[in-house]
Amino acid sequence: MDDDDKPASLASPACFLHEVGPAYAGLPDPDAPRDWPQVNRWRNAERDRLIAARLAVPAETRAAFGASIAEQVLAEIGSAAGLVISGYWPFRGEPDLRPLLQSLAGSGARTALPVVIAKGQPLEFHAWRPGDPLERGVWNIPIPAAREPVIPDIVLAPVVGYDPACYRLGYGGGFFDRTLAALPRRPRVIGVGYSGARCATIHPQPHDIAMDVIVTENGVVRPYASTTRALT
Repeated sequence: MDDDDKPASLASPACFLHEVGPAYAGLPDPDAPRDWPQVNRWRNAERDRLIAARLAVPAETRAAFGASIAEQVLAEIGSAAGLVISGYWPFRGEPDLRPLLQSLAGSGARTALPVVIAKGQPLEFHAWRPGDPLERGVWNIPIPAAREPVIPDIVLAPVVGYDPACYRLGYGGGFFDRTLAALPRRPRVIGVGYSGARCATIHPQPHDIAMDVIVTENGVVRPYASTTRALT
């Protein structure tokens, strides 16, 4: 792991309560079968807390974090020429990587954005270059106005929270996990988020799929074998 998770303005100790002990955190013992309703309540509360924490950070600080994240993502990708790379439109304080998409497009990559088709369905990825027309999609998030489905080689996935095994806490819709499971070939998935969103574990469920790496403003987190994988 390259990310030493140095304290940042987004950091908060609440996410680490379960390092002290499951009983203190209000969660089941990781070696026991999961009480999924209890885990889901914890995840919902943690999701709300982490989103509120990042929105409370000044915009200029988030912009500086985003620039650092973009630089490290670019280093992770390396030569982008000929690759299809899906980014995202920033939402609720997520790192803004739109300048990175412009840089990637200028270096020969084919860029794309994810599109929500329907609740409970996998995402689609549609080709889009910075400057192309957009329209409002689900939750009013901009999506490409022209529909041109593509299969990405690399997916940049924003995280609400993450753990050292590179499992991602998202918004709870399950879109990314469902999408990765449905794609004809697995892209490389780079999770992006702030170091303060780190949790000891997100208590992954059986359908959760780990990211290949997580990039934060403080460095790159590479997964290790998790001892808290979901038990059935």
